[in-house]
Amino acid sequence: MITQKLQDAINGQIAKEIWSANLYLSMAFYFDKEGFQGFANWMKKQSQEEMEHAYTMADYIIKRGGTAEVRQIDAVPGTWNTPLEVFEHVYNHECYVSKCIDELHDMAIEENDKATQDFLWTFVREQVEEEATASGIVDRIKKMGDTAIFNLDQQYGSRI
Repeated sequence: MITQKLQDAINGQIAKEIWSANLYLSMAFYFDKEGFQGFANWMKKQSQEEMEHAYTMADYIIKRGGTAEVRQIDAVPGTWNTPLEVFEHVYNHECYVSKCIDELHDMAIEENDKATQDFLWTFVREQVEEEATASGIVDRIKKMGDTAIFNLDQQYGSRI
């Protein structure tokens, strides 16, 4: 059985994952509008991945005898000035998500809930990859400059 404290905290993270999905969908819409269909595709895949995280967390709460909740989700930003600005936002957001996941894991340690600690390690490890991917895209855009942005758009559009 999951503690009420952990259940509430994971439900809070579910809301953050849904917000993240909406953020990435908003970024996809921005990229579509600006003619970057490859980046738009990449962001749509990111959005789907964040929703999968929310589903996985809800399933976990239920398996542990708790109640999963869908909480109110605040509006997300919808405008950016450049692809670089979008991906810098992605990187900063992924760093924030990492911090949130780390705090959840710390709480699971405090609650002496080894099952939840184990469950959360998947997300801890995934956040390392998410930060590295976003940071790498930012670095590539900075190094390649505006003239290569359409090549990067095409490359990231091949994400399955």
